[in-house]
Amino acid sequence: MKQSGKLMLLFLIGMVFAECKSNVNRHEIRKIPEGIIFGTATAAYQVEGARDEDGKGESNWDHFTHKEPCPVKNCDTGDIANDSYHQYKRDVEMMRELGLDFYRFSLSWSRILPTSFTDKINEKGVQYYNNLINEMLAYNIQPMVTLFHWDLPQKLQDMGGWTNPYIVDWFTDYARVAFELFGDRVKYWFTINEPREICYEGYGATSVPPTLNISGYADYLCAKNILVAHANTYHMYKKEFQQSQAGTIGIALSVIWYEPESEEYIEAAEDARQFSWGIYANPIFSKTGDFPEIVKDRVADKSLAQGFSRSRLPELSPDEVDLIKGSSDFFGINHYTTYIIYRNSSSIFPTPSFYDDIGSVFYQKETWEAAASLWLKAVPWGFYNALTKIRTEYDNPPVYITENGFSTRGGLVDDSRIKYYRNYINAMLDAVEDGSDIRSYTAWSLMDNFEWTEGYTECFGLYEVNYNDPSRTRTARKSAYVYKEILRARQLDFHYEPDITVPITIDDGH
Repeated sequence: MKQSGKLMLLFLIGMVFAECKSNVNRHEIRKIPEGIIFGTATAAYQVEGARDEDGKGESNWDHFTHKEPCPVKNCDTGDIANDSYHQYKRDVEMMRELGLDFYRFSLSWSRILPTSFTDKINEKGVQYYNNLINEMLAYNIQPMVTLFHWDLPQKLQDMGGWTNPYIVDWFTDYARVAFELFGDRVKYWFTINEPREICYEGYGATSVPPTLNISGYADYLCAKNILVAHANTYHMYKKEFQQSQAGTIGIALSVIWYEPESEEYIEAAEDARQFSWGIYANPIFSKTGDFPEIVKDRVADKSLAQGFSRSRLPELSPDEVDLIKGSSDFFGINHYTTYIIYRNSSSIFPTPSFYDDIGSVFYQKETWEAAASLWLKAVPWGFYNALTKIRTEYDNPPVYITENGFSTRGGLVDDSRIKYYRNYINAMLDAVEDGSDIRSYTAWSLMDNFEWTEGYTECFGLYEVNYNDPSRTRTARKSAYVYKEILRARQLDFHYEPDITVPITIDDGH
């Protein structure tokens, strides 16, 4: 075993069953260090509505949600969603009520470029984003902008989407337009949100469009093209816009923590982490670049055994490795939950497939507090372990926590969400005390929204949205009051109880 392998094994052994025990007594108030900024997030298709208004082109989600039979619960769509296209001033008012430092939202590619390409810029769509950005800045709320949060123009999807290598050019061209239009005011950019979900859930499985269900092949092609498109855009920004705009740019990865069921499965858990998010993080943040060795070796060996003439995982050329390596100013983390994992070498998954390549099975404990989403349980020590892993594995990069949240079925008294946020922020502060360079924390979500194939049945919002009301009334939940107090006081107090009978208001001093 190489020395680096021994060190990694010792690190992993140290984290087995390391259910993070906070150093802070919950009867004490925990101060939040200076320098960590707080915000909330949404995504374009989930909140904007105005599906085909003012010249917007069709996105893959516009197309997908109108298929028959309908693929979304209750046949919900994002045609109206939260009507944020028309109600952006109310959205900013909520940001002011909470006292946010920033708000992370995404641009709709097809709203800005309705033909998918740069031959036509939709001025009314541009004006919407200008209005939103300017309204935020008027109240000192920083815009954090994601270029791509799952809603690909349908025309590009028809041409292969993220499996077509030409998407590198298409995405870079789109990004350049966004930088030219908004970069004078936007100082935080995210190229792509959650590559794993785009590639596995859409190209390898059937959870999101394009629902190709070609796992172990299409998802890997997607992964390579996303990495190259991201890196190409990063370097374009640095070369053409950095000097004049002085912004920061990176990527937001979905980071799931996999905990070994016992010491026997330490290696299995590490394999799962590398296949799940190391495949995207290693090429960008490691010193060597490229896909993780275990991913390359495992897929190559299985491909050969399955009769393929070459590995199903496409190679990154030396030039591509160099292009991708270091192509992020920070490590953006979307983190929600944790799984227990154990090795299972029998063929319980289809072959070839992403999960067959991993070769393990994972589950969640029944004793963990469950959210409305079937996949989501509260495991704050997993968050701590993930942050610790990133610090030790990738030389302590600046970390932006870009999503973290908990779903319910609705209602204004959401104590389970409050407990989740407090415990996860507490775990984050433990990681900060250990030396993790955490710069921001983002609650998902500002308000309820279209929760993809679950429609409006799962609620992540600090604000409840009434979808039975044409005006889409937003009302602060108890969690909004608690989050507001954390930001106002810059401290975590587990015993703070707000009076939710008093309407949440804007603090003029913020």
